[in-house]
Amino acid sequence: MTGPNINIDIAALDSLVLKRFFYAQSFSIYNGVAGLYDFGPTGAALQQNLISMWRQHFVIEEDMLEVDCSIMTPAEVLKTSGHVDKFADWMCKDTKDGSVIRADHLVEAVLEARLQGGPAAARLEDAVAEEYKFILAQIDNYDGQGLAELITRFDIRNPDTGNTVTAPVMFNLMFESSIGPAGNLKGYLRPETAQGQFVNFSRLLEFNGQKMPFASAMVGRSFRNEIAPRKGLLRVREFTMAEIEHYVDPDNKNHPRFHEVAHIELPLLPSHVQLEGKTTPIMTRIGEAVASGTVDNETLGYFLARIYLYLMSIGIKHDLLRFRQHLPNEMAHYAADCWDAEIKTSHGWIECVGCADRSAYDLSKHSTYTNEKLCVRENLPEPLVTQKLMYEINSKVFGPKLRRAARPVEDYLKSLSEAELTTIQSALRDDGKATVVLSGTPADGEYVITPEMVTIETRTITEHVREYTPNVIEPSFGIGRILYSLLEHSFTVRADAVQRTYFSFNPAVAPFKCLVLPLSSHASFAKPLQVVARRLRAGGIPARVDDAASASIGRRYSRNDELGTPFAITVDFQTAKDDTVTLRERDTTKQIRASVDEIIELVKSLVKGSLSWDDVLSKHPLVNTSESDDAD
Repeated sequence: MTGPNINIDIAALDSLVLKRFFYAQSFSIYNGVAGLYDFGPTGAALQQNLISMWRQHFVIEEDMLEVDCSIMTPAEVLKTSGHVDKFADWMCKDTKDGSVIRADHLVEAVLEARLQGGPAAARLEDAVAEEYKFILAQIDNYDGQGLAELITRFDIRNPDTGNTVTAPVMFNLMFESSIGPAGNLKGYLRPETAQGQFVNFSRLLEFNGQKMPFASAMVGRSFRNEIAPRKGLLRVREFTMAEIEHYVDPDNKNHPRFHEVAHIELPLLPSHVQLEGKTTPIMTRIGEAVASGTVDNETLGYFLARIYLYLMSIGIKHDLLRFRQHLPNEMAHYAADCWDAEIKTSHGWIECVGCADRSAYDLSKHSTYTNEKLCVRENLPEPLVTQKLMYEINSKVFGPKLRRAARPVEDYLKSLSEAELTTIQSALRDDGKATVVLSGTPADGEYVITPEMVTIETRTITEHVREYTPNVIEPSFGIGRILYSLLEHSFTVRADAVQRTYFSFNPAVAPFKCLVLPLSSHASFAKPLQVVARRLRAGGIPARVDDAASASIGRRYSRNDELGTPFAITVDFQTAKDDTVTLRERDTTKQIRASVDEIIELVKSLVKGSLSWDDVLSKHPLVNTSESDDAD
């Protein structure tokens, strides 16, 4: 691992997460299932707050069109999108016990362990250590053959058993199923939410009044049959995604609000830096990054900045965040540019948000397969005269020659770019024939076309309406990974004799905003306690009452600090005299006293962020209190 270190007690964090039921392994009384987790009341509230803030930050502020699409997806949809053939990871098997390991994770784990060493580990030569670092800096750039060569060259074995492993093979990550009782319609649990948005593009465009650009958005569950799920929420088989599909004119990827974020500095790790074996991000204004071509276009740059602002708003630490550009070998062939927002945790740098310019790939693929136009038509202010390479089919020869392959071959020709069509034209002219290879159609195979079947030539075209397939900029958020990273970044040990632990969530994201508790079990506290709690909840403030008489006030403060609750209102004997209560802040443990009405309004303002605790202390004197150091 490189960059800033995370110095936390993972065992203590995991214990607290389980103790306060943020999340736990699903079906644990049946010994559990790897990669599946249940969220308890605290974790569910925290996740919902992350989603609510995401929805406010993106869907509402950017005026996006939110949808909710089907989880079960027909196989032909995912075949068209490329998932059936290419949505896979490289997998190795232990040659003796048969356990499976993801190949790139195996190489990464073994090389990092050798670099970190230990008392009994042999010291690496400087040249070897530098080579390890160089490999790790571009680990995502290796394909199956490259990983196999690393495994053989460095004698990489299963670290759990010491056994050798097989050469990497591809493993498709989708959960396969069937739709209907007959089982004739093959389907999959969706691996992402994007495809449901793409196939509804025409309806979304119509809903938006045919105006471009615009964005759709969706929050929902996705499923991936991970090879070796581990590290808690970081690698699971069922998870929540929040995805945006921003549709933009391919000839104009400028963003009208880019000037608002151009000054923001982001920690960027461009691909050329990684290929040099370096991993230190470079602080760069996003405006400069776009101008220099480091980031491909304004719309992509705008979303990178907005992603940064969102992560900062929920409490991710600035120095533990970087934006890493995809290396050439890991970037999809159709992508113009792609960046990952990676957050540093005790498990290393974790990809939590992907932001890609997917070009027109998805809409074009679905349009070609279904013969439905997923495009935009815009009236031109003046006719546009252009020279365009076009094909014309001689149906009298084309159909009888190709028979059932005639339609698929024509669809193939229709999908070609001008450069690809030029290659076909040259073959027809020079060789008298051209070979077309079909894949993913009912008539897969090689077919020969001749000049008698197809004519390809440049023609003058006068257009009054411009028709184009939009490009898509896609920010994709892994909510579970962000949540886990936030837990690590918020995990705090109080500097006292007991070393109490708690989560320092900011008020906006905290699962519970305010604790309401009585000083003791005295009967006079019951009514004001319920009145305060009801008024907070009526004002939209999630409040938790802790009236357990068996625990000291300090212990009750402490166990609610463990939930990350930022504020606590205490009803005491003075409340009955003058209708005042105390307000305690979690991180400083300092308290003030004021009327119930004023305290409730202060809590509302603190949660909304319109007031800080320092603002409160500047206007209210501190109350001297003593808290027990006991913690359960």
